[in-house]
Amino acid sequence: MDRLGNIAVFIQVAETRSFTEAGRLTGVSSSAVGKSIARLEARLGVRLFHRTTRSITLTSEGALFLQRCRKILADVEAAEFELCDAAAQPQGKLRISVPQVLGLVMPVMTEFMTLYPQIELDLDLTDRMVDVVEEGFDAVIRTGKPRDSRLMARSLGEFRMVLVASPAYLQQRGTPQRPAELADHACLRHIFHATGKLEPWPLRREEGADEPKLPTRLVSTSIEAVSHAALAGMGIACLPDFMSRDAESQGLLHRVLDAHLQHVGQFWVLWPSSRHATAKLRVFIDHLALRLFPVNEGRIEL
Repeated sequence: MDRLGNIAVFIQVAETRSFTEAGRLTGVSSSAVGKSIARLEARLGVRLFHRTTRSITLTSEGALFLQRCRKILADVEAAEFELCDAAAQPQGKLRISVPQVLGLVMPVMTEFMTLYPQIELDLDLTDRMVDVVEEGFDAVIRTGKPRDSRLMARSLGEFRMVLVASPAYLQQRGTPQRPAELADHACLRHIFHATGKLEPWPLRREEGADEPKLPTRLVSTSIEAVSHAALAGMGIACLPDFMSRDAESQGLLHRVLDAHLQHVGQFWVLWPSSRHATAKLRVFIDHLALRLFPVNEGRIEL
């Protein structure tokens, strides 16, 4: 059991790259973490980490050992789960990464918290492509088709990107009838934080026409900021339909060039395939599938 404790500490240090943070997560001091790692290295006869005053990184031996240790703890967790009462109340901490579309995900998250008060949610709000396994997430919600063979996946539903503008803006500047006419409009653009690249608008290219020019009035890493600017009459924005739907129904935003768009995206929940699906993770995944896009209940596992 002492060895398992050392292994658990080692995994926390490897994932956080910090003795202090690993100590906080395991409930011990940073010096105790350091002693645990030292005992482990002495028993194995290898150095697991490169240490400097500024950073902690895995050695090649440490990286190999980390893969084995994760499997060991996953097997222990699975064995414990099999011996537990399957009807036990789901509880514990879930570390989840979700995209920065608060209007879509937060009502679902708060509803989940009400249904399962014994589960603590640790939410990482980011649009960057996190490494689910290396960064220690229990699950992530992302768009696009999953390609990581280390992950299990379940489809949560589809969405479309649409072009919208306020009635006041369209009355002042006119409604574009063809993509080329966007050159005479103010475009509100979303930019990917991780790459610094503008998110392309899914406009169907007209035969013989050049790619339409999109004069930019606003660039933001927050899609919600782009939506706010559109509602304020600042220009035309490209938004996911779930974000513009309420404003459209209230007449606050109108769609433009809908017949000239070609886009269907999907939301997925992903989780490590090596990790046993605990009760807390199972109920979380089922809740997302039921509530995020209620009409979709498809499931695909990689």
